[in-house]
Amino acid sequence: MIEKQHITDRFIKYVTIDTESDPNNPAFPSTEKQWDLANVLVDELKQIGMKEVDLDANCYIMATLPSNLDYEVPTIGFVAHIDTSPDFSGKNVKPQIVENYQGNNIILNVEENIVLSPDYFDDLLQYKGQTIITTDGTTLLGADDKAGVTEIVTAMEYLIQHPEIKHGKIRICFTPDEEVGKGAHMFDVDKFGAEWAYTMDGSQIGELEYENFNAAGAIVTITGKIVHPGYAKGKMINSMLIANEFITALPTNEIPQRTEGYEGFFHLHDINGNVEKTVLEYIVRDHDLDLFEKRKSLMHKIALDFNTRYNQDLIEVKIKDQYFNMKEKITPVMHIVDIAEEVMTDLGITPLIKAIRGGTDGSQLSFKGLPCPNIFAGGHNFHGRYEYVPVESMMKATEVIIGIAEKISVKFV
Repeated sequence: MIEKQHITDRFIKYVTIDTESDPNNPAFPSTEKQWDLANVLVDELKQIGMKEVDLDANCYIMATLPSNLDYEVPTIGFVAHIDTSPDFSGKNVKPQIVENYQGNNIILNVEENIVLSPDYFDDLLQYKGQTIITTDGTTLLGADDKAGVTEIVTAMEYLIQHPEIKHGKIRICFTPDEEVGKGAHMFDVDKFGAEWAYTMDGSQIGELEYENFNAAGAIVTITGKIVHPGYAKGKMINSMLIANEFITALPTNEIPQRTEGYEGFFHLHDINGNVEKTVLEYIVRDHDLDLFEKRKSLMHKIALDFNTRYNQDLIEVKIKDQYFNMKEKITPVMHIVDIAEEVMTDLGITPLIKAIRGGTDGSQLSFKGLPCPNIFAGGHNFHGRYEYVPVESMMKATEVIIGIAEKISVKFV
């Protein structure tokens, strides 16, 4: 149904445009280069026949596919983000195409001996016989979430070209800055005008998610005292050593590499320090809201214990909530998940309904009044040099979008 070469070419066009976002810039968007892809998408949406194509001052793109029905059905939406993660370079992406993959090692970069191996990334073995797009080992790929963007544009184009497929009004939106936690901040839900939507931002084929982490960011600042090391006894306080004690005071097994499923964690993702001052940056995650609050309280308690022990304010902990578990908002409207599950089953895709160990625009949008579960976009190993996406997974995701549009036209007659 979906032309393989067409969707491949579209995806490669998008990923070769650098759209890396910047967590340290409060502007919208956080990087000017996100406008480059936004402008390309505006032109393309107009060319394929979308209506009400709009690019606002904050780099949000919205467009409409009008209904071709003679009766009313709910207006639905599809959402993806245009930025790529600042965790790894998104500049000068050079995609490599592996046809008819046979389960072997994929050499990403000969000069640097970078290998994508199924011995380590065993998910690769699901895709024997398929076409896989990889990086060249020096950048991320950008399937997160340019695969989702590709699928939405391709699905809209297909529906326009095949008016025999009946559907209600569909709204689409491409957001900036999702990777730095701001993708939904300037999203105008009223302007979007959909009863519910789906983010196309999941990973492997079949994923269907309506639960995600509750999330916070924590900054732990440790203040020490520097004196000459030869005369330091009883006087020097080495903030780096206090930082080490703080780190080890947290549960040692509650870290990303030792947790899975519904298990939460404390993730130390940045450390910078010297004797006088050390700053630890954490992300705190848990699906259960009570456990999430306890995690934040534990960090404050550890700091208080240290300060009491040293009889001075050595440690300051500042915690800021980022997003919450969308399950609370999706559960009352579970039919929107059921529809996506039915479509996947109809297409021969095994639905993988599980909790996201992360977050999407959909989690924030759900709390803004737009219930928004998450559907697979097809990629693996996001945010790094080993990222890849099977073309067939993008084709199937596109078919899911089309199938949802069609199913709503018959479910709400």
